[in-house]
Amino acid sequence: MAEQLVLPFETRAARGRGDFIVAPCNEAAVRFIDRWPDWPVNAAAIHGPRGSGKSHLVQVWQARSNAAVIGAAELSDEMPASLAIAVEDMGGEPTPARDRALMSLFERKGHLLLTAERHPADWPVAVADLKSRLAALPAFALWAPDETLLRDLARKLFADRQLKVADAAIARMLTRLPRTPDAIQDFVARLDRFALAERRPIGERLVGELLDRET
Repeated sequence: MAEQLVLPFETRAARGRGDFIVAPCNEAAVRFIDRWPDWPVNAAAIHGPRGSGKSHLVQVWQARSNAAVIGAAELSDEMPASLAIAVEDMGGEPTPARDRALMSLFERKGHLLLTAERHPADWPVAVADLKSRLAALPAFALWAPDETLLRDLARKLFADRQLKVADAAIARMLTRLPRTPDAIQDFVARLDRFALAERRPIGERLVGELLDRET
């Protein structure tokens, strides 16, 4: 049988507050975001691996606070006038210009939310004075690979693609995949394409076939 042509339709993830998967490992971060504007500090960080929900929570906070959202690589002397600013993807290669801009954000009025894969204490810096500031920054983790969170993440990723997949098929996935959000997200995308090409619904058998092909 000839394989079906798979068209590259765009998948839009649901990014509202009600779409965020709350689990024991991230509930402190969610409570902190929900508490805005009554934050006990002016600046904080959220951290976790790719796909753990950092940008999702930033979008939730942006909707509440009208925050300006910029990438760490874009930090410069010309900062947005907003009293709420989120800086994403910290933890990369530092430059003196980036770090001086970040120091100025710490000194200004308003609220600052930073995101990265690692804890702020582990971020490299080019300006020595910034190191102690980052080490003392309140930081909230977003990821721990417990079974409930892994299952709920897989369900959401399928739902984002308008797919309803049985729990048994999801369980079969999770027994073979690395326990990271990145691995689950990538496999769901491949499985969706595989199902379209095979013209078959996603079930345990199809999941097993794709896993066997890739291992």
